[in-house]
Amino acid sequence: MLQILFKHPEFMITVLVLLSLSIICQISMGVLCHKLIWETENMSSTGNKSLQQLKLKFSSCCKLHEGMSNISIFVDKYINQLKIYGLSLSTLKHLSGQLVLLSVLIAGIAACKGIVTGESIIYIVPYYIISFLGLYCYFAISSLVDISSKAKILRTNLIDYLENHLANRLEQTALDLKLVQGENDEAKGPEKEAAAENKAENVLSHAEAQELESLLKEFLV
Repeated sequence: MLQILFKHPEFMITVLVLLSLSIICQISMGVLCHKLIWETENMSSTGNKSLQQLKLKFSSCCKLHEGMSNISIFVDKYINQLKIYGLSLSTLKHLSGQLVLLSVLIAGIAACKGIVTGESIIYIVPYYIISFLGLYCYFAISSLVDISSKAKILRTNLIDYLENHLANRLEQTALDLKLVQGENDEAKGPEKEAAAENKAENVLSHAEAQELESLLKEFLV
């Protein structure tokens, strides 16, 4: 059986490698999205570095601009910047499809070569079987992973947390800081007035001392 499959190993091995890479791309995207969705269920205590950086960046933007009006765009940019080994999710998705098509193309070339050279059908049929099985596995895993739906769920979870939890918390913190600063200013107000009064009293006392001194001089003279 292996002799039949690998009579032309340069074709069969190439086809199998391309199909495997395509499936690996699909599974990698699914694992990443599933992990992020699971982490977003408890964003306040997440240990994911990517999500922690997202929270820090959002907090910094809110402090600089006194709020964030386009949270959905902010989240979309984050999702578009997600990468696996330097490749974005959209790039991996397209690459997976191209790898499958390339494997089918190479299998077709191998089958045509076998027909032209007059090989027995038993050596040609495996290329068609591998092509059909590869396409079935690709579409089955693609529908199972369902990157588009997972990306929507991830987007919804992030927008919900940033808009309904983190943004409100930042606003409350800013209000608390303003209230504390206002109380400090009110507490410092009486102190400043008392200091001014003491200063005025000191000035009057000094003037009275000078007047008393001049009177004493006149009396002694």
